[in-house]
Amino acid sequence: MTELSQAAVERIIKKGGAERVSADATETLAELMEEYGTLLAKEAKKMSDHAGRKTLRGADIRMAAEMFK
Repeated sequence: MTELSQAAVERIIKKGGAERVSADATETLAELMEEYGTLLAKEAKKMSDHAGRKTLRGADIRMAAEMFK
């Protein structure tokens, strides 16, 4: 079970063009999104620490995301 709601993940999948979505597909994407989000947050935290800040900013998340492209 993930922190993300199944309904929200299903909406995201449907935005991608799927008409029907299985529960397995929804759960799988939710797990992957949570793993990726956690990884991004950890990298962004390193960046905010390096900058001497306690507050994580959107720019930190974006810089972390650039590392994984």
